[in-house]
Amino acid sequence: MTSQQAPRDIILLVDDSPDSLSFLTDALEASGYSVLIATSGAAALSISERITPDLILLDAVMPGLDGFETCARLKGMGSVAQAPVIFMTGLTETEHVVRALGAGGVDYLTKPINVEELRARIRVHLANARSAQSARVALDAAGRHLLAARDDGKILWSTPQATRLVNAATGRDDGLDLVADKIGAWIRERRLAHPHDAQAITIETGREASLSLTFIGAIGQDENLFRLTSQTQAQDDERLRQHFQLTIREAEVLAWIAKGKSNRDIGEILGLSSRTVNKHLEQIYVKLGVENRASAAVKAANILMQG
Repeated sequence: MTSQQAPRDIILLVDDSPDSLSFLTDALEASGYSVLIATSGAAALSISERITPDLILLDAVMPGLDGFETCARLKGMGSVAQAPVIFMTGLTETEHVVRALGAGGVDYLTKPINVEELRARIRVHLANARSAQSARVALDAAGRHLLAARDDGKILWSTPQATRLVNAATGRDDGLDLVADKIGAWIRERRLAHPHDAQAITIETGREASLSLTFIGAIGQDENLFRLTSQTQAQDDERLRQHFQLTIREAEVLAWIAKGKSNRDIGEILGLSSRTVNKHLEQIYVKLGVENRASAAVKAANILMQG
């Protein structure tokens, strides 16, 4: 009986040269990778819409859509935005290296490709990508309201809790797109100009609640980490916490109960299981001296209306 083999990493190889494709495909498959082939930038985009590669090897100089533009478009696709892109080209001038990195590439190899060097760089970038993905999964599981943005404001990733908070505050399913430009403007005009005294940004959403983003720090090249809170929600949570002597999480649950949210809704908003929400409710009932959800909601609403 043989043990089940781990799935092989998928590498998307993009090059308009048949000789390069043949040579690199043989080398990569011999190294244990699954290889997808695209002979143009348009083909690479089409493939990436259906299959998510773990890493992309991209020729910089191709007719039609060149590698730089292809990379920029790939980085705009949510499904493959985190896949590392290694450029391959005969161009060696500094301006081309800078352009490749600016388009979203993580590395740059000059042709003719040295196979051993290529294998080593692939291993390093796949390991880095897996570490980053593990960190994001851990943040998701912890229910943290975090997002990362480039210096131009483009959202690189967002935990599900942060996405839901932004969408709820803006009343739109594409709330992240709405705040991206404002984040970019803040980064350019405030943090970069005054790095020591510009640590927060408030985004008015045109609704009852506004978003507050606290800058945590730079976590990589052109990657800025923010923690999100809804100002109205944060104020409500703190008011309930102090009045009823609740824990922070109990106050969050009670605030949403007062707003008429179901246990399922609360679980999705806070990243909790229904069982955990029920456990918090049991403690809330005891601290409020009530026996049911309706009574707890009324008591909480009365406190919130006073503020």
